[in-house]
Amino acid sequence: MDMPLKTDLDLLPEKAQNAEKENKAFFKSIKKSRFRELDDTIHAIHEEVFEATDCLECGNCCRSLGPRIIDKDIERMGKNLRMKPTEVIEKYLRVDEDGDYVFQSMPCPFLGEDNYCFIYEDRPKACREYPHTNRRKFFQISSLTVMNARTCPAVYDIIDRLKKRFT
Repeated sequence: MDMPLKTDLDLLPEKAQNAEKENKAFFKSIKKSRFRELDDTIHAIHEEVFEATDCLECGNCCRSLGPRIIDKDIERMGKNLRMKPTEVIEKYLRVDEDGDYVFQSMPCPFLGEDNYCFIYEDRPKACREYPHTNRRKFFQISSLTVMNARTCPAVYDIIDRLKKRFT
């Protein structure tokens, strides 16, 4: 099994950006007839990488990416925090340029210094699903994954391994 990629978080955005053109071309080259195989391969690699990855050592996503927060998330967070949904919105959220709720500022207001999430069991859906590399019909989000490689060393590693195995 490949060892997980250890990447300096300060260098990751540049490394990922330098690989973007190649990564986009790689995903674009995959024929529709191989989408199922792509899903199977990337899901297997996702499992390998995250078996050897401790997200608490990084937490970069929680410090830099503002997730889209839906009404069900607000309800869940409110219950956890013993607050009404309107109070959650007022205290922690704002509406972005797309009309979606997002955190007022980053890093995430629920992120501890130890990278633990204070509301982990009730975190937003976008946080639960990140980095989306185990999603079905992965081909639909390959461009998002290329962008996520700028933030998540595991995603960078997953794409790198995928390019080596999926030929």
